[in-house]
Amino acid sequence: MKGFLEDANYSIGLLDEGATLADVIDNCIYEHTHTGKRAFYVGDLGKLVKKNIQWQNVMAPIKPFYPVRCNSTPGVLEILGTLGVGFACSSKSEMALVQDLGISPENIIYTNPCKQASQIKYAAKAGINVMICDNDIELKKIARNHPNAKLLLHIATEDITADEEMNMKFGTTLKNCRHLMECAKELGVQIVGVKFHVSGSCKELQTYIHALSDARCVFDMAEEFGFKMNMLDIGGGFTGSELQLEEVNHVIRPLLDVYFPKESGVNVIAEPGCYYVSSAFTLAVNIIAKKTVEYDKLLPSGVEQTRNDDEPVFTYYINDGVYGSFASKLSEKLNTIPEVHKKYKEDEPLFASSLWGPSCDELDQIVENCLLPELSVGDWLIFDNMGSGTLGEQSTFNDYQRPLIYYMMSFSDWDEMQDAGIASDTLMKNFFFVPSCIQLSPEDRFSTAA
Repeated sequence: MKGFLEDANYSIGLLDEGATLADVIDNCIYEHTHTGKRAFYVGDLGKLVKKNIQWQNVMAPIKPFYPVRCNSTPGVLEILGTLGVGFACSSKSEMALVQDLGISPENIIYTNPCKQASQIKYAAKAGINVMICDNDIELKKIARNHPNAKLLLHIATEDITADEEMNMKFGTTLKNCRHLMECAKELGVQIVGVKFHVSGSCKELQTYIHALSDARCVFDMAEEFGFKMNMLDIGGGFTGSELQLEEVNHVIRPLLDVYFPKESGVNVIAEPGCYYVSSAFTLAVNIIAKKTVEYDKLLPSGVEQTRNDDEPVFTYYINDGVYGSFASKLSEKLNTIPEVHKKYKEDEPLFASSLWGPSCDELDQIVENCLLPELSVGDWLIFDNMGSGTLGEQSTFNDYQRPLIYYMMSFSDWDEMQDAGIASDTLMKNFFFVPSCIQLSPEDRFSTAA
């Protein structure tokens, strides 16, 4: 089964009810063990369909605009485009990628807060008018290069618990919004709405109350300057949890009804990224090297040593790292733990272990300390919830190749798309039927689509 990121044409394995994600992973590992042990992803595109249904059930009529930088693989973009999701692009290449799918400019917003003049000109030529602005220098640059731009003023939000500082780099104050409106009026630039963003790590949902109140103030301010505001972007920060989605909706729905009722004509949008793709992709990596290390060098600082000195401690090197699929590890904690692919006994001893990428760089540490059975070079580890981050980007380390991507979807999810009338002809050409893995030998499973 193919569906490689490098290919303009890709395939989606359509699995019957007897086949599972584990079967796909088993088959791919079997193939890679014999043809070259390259890291790979398995993407369950049916999860995107389920997430979209969940969004419509909980958050409608707020329209989702998917941030392309989150995962720009062709299968994801085409499925989401077919589902009617809009796209939030941060660069010329992302805008071009989405336009190649036939997405209309009205369903694309340019969200980069620091835009290159050449890319603003590209957006203008492509008819992509809605973009973000949070300072007067950016405003003047937009006025020079895109006279028809429609701006969303990006206002800063603060976590009222003060556990962390949010949005420090981007977003303007209410006081500065007035100055920006004065500048826009002088330059003849349209301001059509407001954007804010609440981080997914924010534990205090009251932040949304403050942000919506601030947004209402900006809308009121705009009336004084004669701007006709019709768009509110509540940003991203949606983790993918249905509970979190319902909690956010419970907080914002009453305020939206009061501040931006349906009769106001304000279209409310959001930018769910990780929400759609994180749980849809599983990464399989191969152990390329192994060594025994001193236990006190493996332990994080401040952790007391409690092991027997006779027990071995292992460091494993894998064929993907922070300069590839684990790039987010440089700025945040890894939100998934490794699973050993090979079968081992329940009473098999576990050893203190650490996982490193292939660069031999001191930054290229994937897992600092975990318990694993003793593994060998050539064994495989599985990481789930890996759909958000660097998928679609080229690795920056030497000649290590990007992981291959195998797309799949269950027959029931495919039927759901068919019944909903959202399976376009261009999308359907990428599907091919995969019989139950239980009935087939490894050599026969997931043959390449014709």
